[in-house]
Amino acid sequence: MFSLLNIFRVVAFLEGVSYILLLFIATPIKYFGNDPQYVKLLGMPHGLLFISYVVLAIMLKGELKWTSKQFAIILLASIIPFGTFYVEKAYLKHQNNG
Repeated sequence: MFSLLNIFRVVAFLEGVSYILLLFIATPIKYFGNDPQYVKLLGMPHGLLFISYVVLAIMLKGELKWTSKQFAIILLASIIPFGTFYVEKAYLKHQNNG
């Protein structure tokens, strides 16, 4: 069964992977190889995953009883490379899968 928490976990993972690919693969190719196609290819999916991550975090805040500090860290993690992987380990790993 698909719970909101499981959907958030998947989105967080995909958002983290897409961000890493965008920052460390697509952007260097764009600037050093003069080929912007990978940024164009990865940009839209990453943007949609980022928005989904934020919306799902807002929806889960009350359900998982995150404090304001925890919620701020979870949101901040979406703009820090590898941050969403930290969120999984620190905040989601021990949550009930509903």
